[in-house]
Amino acid sequence: MENLDWTKIMVGEEDWGFLIEISIRTILMYFIILIGLRLLGKRGVRQLSVFEMVVIISLGSAAGDPMFYKEIGLMVPIAIFAIIVGAYRLTTFFMVKSKAFDDLVEGKATYIIEGGVFSIASFQKETLAQDEFFAELRQQGISHLGQVKTAILETSGSVSVFFFSEHELRPGLPILPKDFELSSAIIPSNGNYACIFCGNVELMVKGKGTLCSNCSHNEWVCAISDARVQ
Repeated sequence: MENLDWTKIMVGEEDWGFLIEISIRTILMYFIILIGLRLLGKRGVRQLSVFEMVVIISLGSAAGDPMFYKEIGLMVPIAIFAIIVGAYRLTTFFMVKSKAFDDLVEGKATYIIEGGVFSIASFQKETLAQDEFFAELRQQGISHLGQVKTAILETSGSVSVFFFSEHELRPGLPILPKDFELSSAIIPSNGNYACIFCGNVELMVKGKGTLCSNCSHNEWVCAISDARVQ
């Protein structure tokens, strides 16, 4: 213990005075980041899309090193910030002017559910697991897909949901874990059953189930028609 160099342990190869320099650099970079985000506008600080995430990561990368490395002057990140903000403003300008360019940069909103049934082609091309998607719906008080008229995956990654009115409510695929886990290829009794792959509901008779007419899968779970709890 007597041979320990506490100064080296606490501040590394620098002396204690460098902590003051770090404090000044960090405070200055804090205000530079604040100004940079303010220049991006409200669009840049809402829930981030992929494009906006790239901008924020770029700003963070430019801000980090000058806080810790004294060989990097503050003019370097300021120049980087100016370039990033300028590129952001230029990109958003062209996005406003051109729908095709906007779709190229941001992507398009995707219809995941229509009429209480998965849009299979749209869902499969998105990197969204079924369990993850069901969790998003459950957080909005949804217990089965028959309550959902339309669900749209936005470019920001959030899910917008539009509901059937109470009199339009229909039987649908249950998304509560205990109900969903009761799926089987064998139909235990006559009634409405939902395909666990696409949510398509069909009237089934007791016995071995048939292939889904919508997606050709053969596992079913008893459809439910409960009203959504708000």
